[in-house]
Amino acid sequence: MSDQQTTVMIVDDEEMVVTSIRSFLELETSHRVRTFTSPSDALDALAAEHVHVIVADYMMPGMDGITFLTATRELRPQAARILLTGYADRDNAIRAINEAGLYHYLQKPWDNEELKLIIRNGIERSQLFNELDARVAALEMANEELSEFRQKLIEAFL
Repeated sequence: MSDQQTTVMIVDDEEMVVTSIRSFLELETSHRVRTFTSPSDALDALAAEHVHVIVADYMMPGMDGITFLTATRELRPQAARILLTGYADRDNAIRAINEAGLYHYLQKPWDNEELKLIIRNGIERSQLFNELDARVAALEMANEELSEFRQKLIEAFL
């Protein structure tokens, strides 16, 4: 699957973190990268645009990463959600997996190549879920058409 027209959202209250990840991804990939230092601003933007991967810090003022990622699940259920944290906390990782549908948990400081691979795999996952949704919708439509056709056949022979 191609990097073309894929969007990655980075949300961290530290400007240095979002700048670092954005710079790396813009140099190493062709992803469109959107960065935010405010989770509420990121949610506003997410409501208006399609995003394949969302990377969020765990500790942010106003809204923690798990709460933010849980909210993104409502807006963009097919997006892969990655929690970035400086805290090695197994309980919060499990909570994030359960509440936010977390795709991956990554500790700071991160390895750029690992981050790039996780994002690439997250994009693939997101695209596969979108493709699956499209196929399910097509099957539901075909099923409706068959049901209507069946009803017309029954009415024609009665």
